[in-house]
Amino acid sequence: MDDVKGSLSIQNVTLIYGKGEKQVLALDGISFDVRSNEFTVIVGPSGCGKSSLLYIAAGLTDASSGSILASGRPVDEPGADRGMVFQSYTLFPWLTVRKNVEYGLRRKTMPQAEREKIVDYYLTEIGLSGFADHYPKQLSGGMMQRVAIARALANDPDILLMDEPFGALDSQTRHSMQKLLLRVWEHSHKTVAFVTHDIDEAILLGDRVIVMTARPGKVKADIRIDIPRPRTPDVELESEFIALKRRILNELRDEIDEDH
Repeated sequence: MDDVKGSLSIQNVTLIYGKGEKQVLALDGISFDVRSNEFTVIVGPSGCGKSSLLYIAAGLTDASSGSILASGRPVDEPGADRGMVFQSYTLFPWLTVRKNVEYGLRRKTMPQAEREKIVDYYLTEIGLSGFADHYPKQLSGGMMQRVAIARALANDPDILLMDEPFGALDSQTRHSMQKLLLRVWEHSHKTVAFVTHDIDEAILLGDRVIVMTARPGKVKADIRIDIPRPRTPDVELESEFIALKRRILNELRDEIDEDH
């Protein structure tokens, strides 16, 4: 890969759950690269191993075989170079919004003035400066997920791994979060690997969409999204968007039909 820093290289990754007769082949020889600063979205039928692949990239799960390189280095444990945002709101309930966003910076023993500057920047980016002293239980779901994104970005990872981060949100909040993420990403240009079930979301956000087969998960298609940026949800009405959606849905429909 041309630019190693911030790149993610998935090399023949296989994942097997269980032992003996109860073995389940979840991922079967997955290989693809995510270029530095690229926004890659992964879609596929339920149970195809999308989230498992992200967990391996985060260093939270071990592959049965194959390897993942982050910025050219083998992934074998979690690291500050990779930030993870989950579907569930994984905030520390006993910490305020500010303290949640600051958490990773404190672990780096960064000077307080520098920490405060970074936290203030990201609270402004996500539109929650006025909620810095609130606790998670005082926030809506969308607000909590904004804090989770800010916490991941404040740690300045090279790669952001996002596992259906908007999946639990209502439609209106989801659209708001998509616009927020696009704006923040266009400022930070982090490398993003993003898992979703939502095809509209995949096309709206991604530079490319990786389509996976039904279990065992393999790469079925790698589709470039050439719609110009910046993008807004209005782009969903354009013919190019509709054609891409039809193409991806057809790829997925074949998998669902074969799975049944």
